[in-house]
Amino acid sequence: MRGLPSLRSHGVYGVLCAAFAKGCERNGFRLVHYSVQGNHLHMIVEATDRACLSRGLQGLLVRIARALNRLWRRVGKVFADRYHDHIPRTPREVRHALAYVLNNARRHGVRLAREIDWFTSGCWFDGWREKPSSSVPSGVARPVARARNWLLNLGWRRHGLISQYEVPG
Repeated sequence: MRGLPSLRSHGVYGVLCAAFAKGCERNGFRLVHYSVQGNHLHMIVEATDRACLSRGLQGLLVRIARALNRLWRRVGKVFADRYHDHIPRTPREVRHALAYVLNNARRHGVRLAREIDWFTSGCWFDGWREKPSSSVPSGVARPVARARNWLLNLGWRRHGLISQYEVPG
């Protein structure tokens, strides 16, 4: 919603990671990767069917909204509208989606202090072309589930690993 603080701050990000970790794998729904932008989220998820996708996203977004409202000491809506989805069906489309989500800040011209955007699941991603200079933060619960779908797990690699410096189109 308009008028809320940026989601790209370290205090908010900690709350988001905790919500992601608790809701990343539930009843046929898996949050596999995410990117936190100033006023919205990008997510790559797996779901066994449309109903699981809808219920899983709804549950995750409710969990996030409640946590953010507690943090900000407010009540009310956090997300302005429903999710928009696209189902990638080929290895190339999945690779593009991964690059788009994980490197989205570069697409918008955000200058990053690190190779991997801190506000993504990039440090848990094993498909980087370059060896990351930073590792998984210690003491942080893994906020994403492991992909099970062939396309998202292995298939996309047919088109090459993703550079940390790639600017998605």
